[in-house]
Amino acid sequence: MQYKRVLLKLSGEALMGEKQFGIDNNRLATYAKEIKSAHDQGLEIAIVIGGGNIFRGVQAEKGIMERVQGDYMGMLATMINGLALQAALESFGMKTRLMSSIKMEQIAEPYIRRRAIRHLEKGRIVIFGAGTGSPYFTTDSAASLRAIEIEADVILKGTRVDGIYSADPEKDPTATKFESITFDEVYEKGLNIMDLTAFTLCKENNLPIVVFDMNTPGNLGKVVDGKEEGTLVKN
Repeated sequence: MQYKRVLLKLSGEALMGEKQFGIDNNRLATYAKEIKSAHDQGLEIAIVIGGGNIFRGVQAEKGIMERVQGDYMGMLATMINGLALQAALESFGMKTRLMSSIKMEQIAEPYIRRRAIRHLEKGRIVIFGAGTGSPYFTTDSAASLRAIEIEADVILKGTRVDGIYSADPEKDPTATKFESITFDEVYEKGLNIMDLTAFTLCKENNLPIVVFDMNTPGNLGKVVDGKEEGTLVKN
């Protein structure tokens, strides 16, 4: 196996499956099986999941709410997704811990770095919820920050496309895929992988990112085995 400890970043929208909003139980079960398969190989897995299937903080600016209020609502949305993913993983026999950047003792542990690392060492899957706990930061930034803090080997960004392309492959049929690319090349080409804060955190801390298609069964296993799947971003 190429990696020992990874942080898997999933979008909230991915949980919608074929629905228009909310959580698709079939998609949730599919993801849980994929994660279990990788975990059974001895991989230490932490997860950050977005909340876009329920609420995005930036939506608030288009209405009567201020951005800060909207961002906190988005953080709570990630906790709903975290609880759903936790339940799915545990239904397949995995031991998990949900940790929150905002205190909510009844449903999650507070995020404490050393405790999170200990959970991983004991073979538990750790889900980080509520983003960074601060407004104006995306869940991509939370993923980068937590990955650096727990000393993950890589961020695995699960998306609905099979890597990074020169343009949006869903809109431009001439778009070409990169097998690997440097952080600097991503800046130069203006490619949109993560928000700039998250991306810069990874670059400055020499933390590679693999962007891959999470919706195809078996892809997560291929990535952690070091097979050529998705696109690798590194210094």
